[in-house]
Order: sequence, then C-alpha cells, then structure tokens
Amino acid sequence: MNNDLKLLEELVQSRDTAFIASVDTDGFPRMKAMLAPRVREGLRVFYFTTNTSSMRVRHYRLDPRASVYFCDEQQFRGLLLTGTMEVLEDAASRRLVWCEGDEEYYPAGVDDPDYCVLRFTAREGRYYENYHSENIEIA
Repeated sequence: MNNDLKLLEELVQSRDTAFIASVDTDGFPRMKAMLAPRVREGLRVFYFTTNTSSMRVRHYRLDPRASVYFCDEQQFRGLLLTGTMEVLEDAASRRLVWCEGDEEYYPAGVDDPDYCVLRFTAREGRYYENYHSENIEIA
C-alpha cells in the first residue's frame, strides 16, 4: 500500500462517527452510524457500546460477520474493514469502555442489563482516496 498505516490510524482517530454493518436473518447487509469506538487496538480491534436489546446485537449473535467504515467526507477518503463482531456482556469489557455520562443511555449504570460492548476484529481492509482503492493488510 502506498499509504502508511499511520495515515489510516489518523483517519480512524479523527472521526466522531463510524458506520457498522451486520447481516440480517434474510442475508441482507444492515448499516448504521455509531459513535466512534471508545477503545481500539490499532486497526485490528475496536470496541463500541450499544443496547443489548438492539437489532444489531440480535444480528451479531446469529451471524458475527461485520464491517466497519470510517469516512472523511471533506477529503473524500475512507477505510472499510471487514471481520467479525462479538457481543460482550462481562464486567471487565463493560468497564473498559464505560464513560461518565453513559447513565443517560443506561440508567442502571455500568451493570445495566441493556448495556453491552461490541468488539470488532478486522480481518482485512480496503482504503479509498484520490479515485483509487486498494486492499490493505491488517497486522
């Protein structure tokens, strides 16, 4: 790849929103905007928060295939990552991504039964910039 991983890391870090996709029970992709991941490990692992009762959680429990997309609209460039999504409900994962103010969405706090963590693990990626796309290796 002509672009180094630092450029891709900066793209991901600068976004307030990520787009995540799941596969529904009929095999169709379903995409939604999410707040940017709270925690990440390079370009391989990303942690999001969501409601346990959400449609997306139901999808991932049945089919973990997923994608995450980060887009810089001003420079018209983007990074698509494909991999798998896990639904985590253990105390350590919940505390890892919990932030002050989350009580607005999860009134019972970090142990709210409707609060869970989505952990996305990328297998491959594709980067678009300047009318050109290329595959990237996820290390």
